[in-house]
Amino acid sequence: MGYVKTAMLMAAMTALFLGIGYLLGGSGGAVIAFVVAAGMNAWTWWNSDKAVLRMHNARPVGGQDPSGLSAMVRDLASNAGMPMPAVYVIDTPQPNAFATGRNPANAAVAVTTGLMRSLSREELSGVVAHELAHIRNHDTAIMTVTATFAGAISMLANFALFFGGRREGGLGILGTLAMMIVAPLAAALVQMAISRTREYAADKAGSEICGNPMWLASALARIQEGAARIDNDSAERNPATAHMFIINPLHAHKHDSLFSTHPATENRIAALRELAGQGAATPARREPPRTPEMRASNVPNTRGRSSSESGPSGPWG
Repeated sequence: MGYVKTAMLMAAMTALFLGIGYLLGGSGGAVIAFVVAAGMNAWTWWNSDKAVLRMHNARPVGGQDPSGLSAMVRDLASNAGMPMPAVYVIDTPQPNAFATGRNPANAAVAVTTGLMRSLSREELSGVVAHELAHIRNHDTAIMTVTATFAGAISMLANFALFFGGRREGGLGILGTLAMMIVAPLAAALVQMAISRTREYAADKAGSEICGNPMWLASALARIQEGAARIDNDSAERNPATAHMFIINPLHAHKHDSLFSTHPATENRIAALRELAGQGAATPARREPPRTPEMRASNVPNTRGRSSSESGPSGPWG
């Protein structure tokens, strides 16, 4: 079903691309836009995940990982019944994370250094589980395709300022300016609708993967606080990827409105607290994956402790 939804999305974004091409150059512009869109569809399917990782200067985590992040991702992926994705780290002080990839067999999880420094082990486990849920649900393909097309549509619409739009149709300067505004807005609305509806589902599935909804709830509160005051330069340069992060990295308004890329964080936390109250994750309740250092020293686990009790940094500082 994930592939069907992705195909429908690519068709919709291609149609929007064709419409802009027609307004810019008539039937000839539409043909050129179709050729470009066809190439973009192929390129996006195979390479957009790598492009997004490059946009944010993400670096792969090698086999020697003293932080234990790779071990955590491996254990949680096993809990989720899916292949282990590639693990990346983004050097930015803003706490945040995202997942990308066209399917679970070709996926990656990227977390920021700020996230690893500011969250406890339990909280980080909840965030990683959330991103794994996106991969397992095939959300990453849809979100990555949307990010790529939204950026391209915005760029194509801006070309209208230089080419003046379709001359024989009398688009005019006002029509051209309107298209420059409406086309990126339409693409952005698609992004927002997709991201908002999928975040709640990934929160619920992530809670089941890590075993405790309150770990993710506590993490979301910390990430929201950090993202609101700490800039993420790579995200600011590439705003079309904002919907991929677990929390909007662009200091967007927190209201749960149509123009937000994410649901309001307090609403997500409330939903997770409700899950915890219902005991929804009880069958999977387990200790967060331990780092190699913790296994070697037999450090006692914090089973049953809340994230607030275990402190903000844990072994990741």
